[in-house]
Amino acid sequence: MYYHSLNEELRRRFGGKVYKLSLSSGCGCPNRDGTLGTRGCLFCDGAGAFAETGDIPSQLRRAKARLHGKEGEGRYIAYFQSFTNTYAPAEYLRPLFEAAMEPEEVVALSVATRPDCLPPEILDLLAELNRRKPVWVELGLQTIHPESAAYLRRGYELPVFEEAVRALRVRGIEVIVHLILGIPGETREDMIASARYVGQWADGVKLHLLHVLDGTDLAAEYAAGRVRPLEREEYFGLLEDCLRVLPPSVVIHRLTGDGDKRRLLAPLWSADKKAVLNTMRRRFEADGLVQGSALGE
Repeated sequence: MYYHSLNEELRRRFGGKVYKLSLSSGCGCPNRDGTLGTRGCLFCDGAGAFAETGDIPSQLRRAKARLHGKEGEGRYIAYFQSFTNTYAPAEYLRPLFEAAMEPEEVVALSVATRPDCLPPEILDLLAELNRRKPVWVELGLQTIHPESAAYLRRGYELPVFEEAVRALRVRGIEVIVHLILGIPGETREDMIASARYVGQWADGVKLHLLHVLDGTDLAAEYAAGRVRPLEREEYFGLLEDCLRVLPPSVVIHRLTGDGDKRRLLAPLWSADKKAVLNTMRRRFEADGLVQGSALGE
């Protein structure tokens, strides 16, 4: 394999195919409720990619149904995905997380959040749950560069991320970090620098292509000509550059993002995810990609 894939890692750890079940905690975001801002990050559509409603057992049932028969061996990751899933008191979150982890077929809990929304009581709750089943925390860093973070309206500085990762690591919790490739103004070297940095902090990485979705503030930037979406081959080359500076131990959870096809403005080539992934893997093979091969450079 050319990179340390999530599928490979899940098979190694759990003995077979594992599927993610996207759930919602009902939490909001400090970047939208007025605490830090009201419009969210520049690329955020405010709806949540897979926003769910209802009690957790019902959400689990519906999430399984969406797999369209891909039941595999019945192993799942309960994934709280939309918005900031630790932006609530521990007493609110505990029953949600416990209900998601309760089914025997759920082998792990994954919680997407912000590094500035991990107070001690939440960290302690996650540590307690981690003693029952593996808990992963996903952090949306996106970039290490201050100008880019300000452009995206991320709302926190890099030391906040580092403090959060240290606090999670000391509690034995795995950390997955999101990076966006194609942020306006960033060079190839900037993006590689972000990947190299994240490789020192993360257990896993999600690499995303910058999508422009209708209704976002990024769409207004795109309409004004201030955003140039990456071309397909350009993106593949950047992926290879980033993978080559990530340690082989880092699990690659994602190689591109899932934009809502009904609202996708650019880049339109990304809409056919299956074709993109197949072409990407052929490129990796042709180029002899090896994750971590440029670490010493």
